[in-house]
Amino acid sequence: MTATPRSLELTQIAAAAADAKQAENIVALDVSGPLPLTDVFLLASGRNEPQVRAIAEEVIDKLLEHGVKLLRREGLSEGRWVLLDFGDVVVHVFHDEDRMYYSLERLWKDCPVVPLTISVG
Repeated sequence: MTATPRSLELTQIAAAAADAKQAENIVALDVSGPLPLTDVFLLASGRNEPQVRAIAEEVIDKLLEHGVKLLRREGLSEGRWVLLDFGDVVVHVFHDEDRMYYSLERLWKDCPVVPLTISVG
């Protein structure tokens, strides 16, 4: 199974929104094979709690502008690991330290990387 074209489109929008707030290490993984509930995990990092919150809020705003409903939001007030569930796309915005600790890329290393059209850093 592979991510749907709509999921891939939303991933690009979310990645661009994260990039607009200077998110670092933006990576998208196609998790549609092992996870029947979602297609893509988008991972991004911020250097501090306010930046993590700003990245998450920008992603929410941009996807809402494209008619995507936010199903669940966790961790926004803490600004350490924000999880945004948009159904077909789940966005994880981490504080740098938490991203290294939880290492989701390692956990999902068998999933294909989704190419992003932004310059990822």
